[in-house]
Amino acid sequence: MKAGDLLYVTREASVQFIHPIRFRVIRVLDWITYDGWVWLDGYEINKKGDAVARRSIFVMKAGLRSAPAPVTGGQSGRTRVPSLSRIDGPPRMLSLGAWVASEPAENASDR
Repeated sequence: MKAGDLLYVTREASVQFIHPIRFRVIRVLDWITYDGWVWLDGYEINKKGDAVARRSIFVMKAGLRSAPAPVTGGQSGRTRVPSLSRIDGPPRMLSLGAWVASEPAENASDR
């Protein structure tokens, strides 16, 4: 195991994984553990291949399996968001004086 490995973690690795997860390894922690066990720091990966939670897990090395790469169908799975300049025209600068002058009058009298 090394940083970047994608693992399939099941009950074979630890009883806590009733529902298997995909796990991307950030690093193998050098903490003292039982023989054959290891602490891993990384991210839980969803079906699309996105990281959904950072976790540190305690697992038996012999129970870990390599996971296949997520199928994305040729797309990144992300929706392209148009830039604001295409929606609202060119960006406008707002000076501090214009912002202060635009405050409601009732807020100015409360000070």
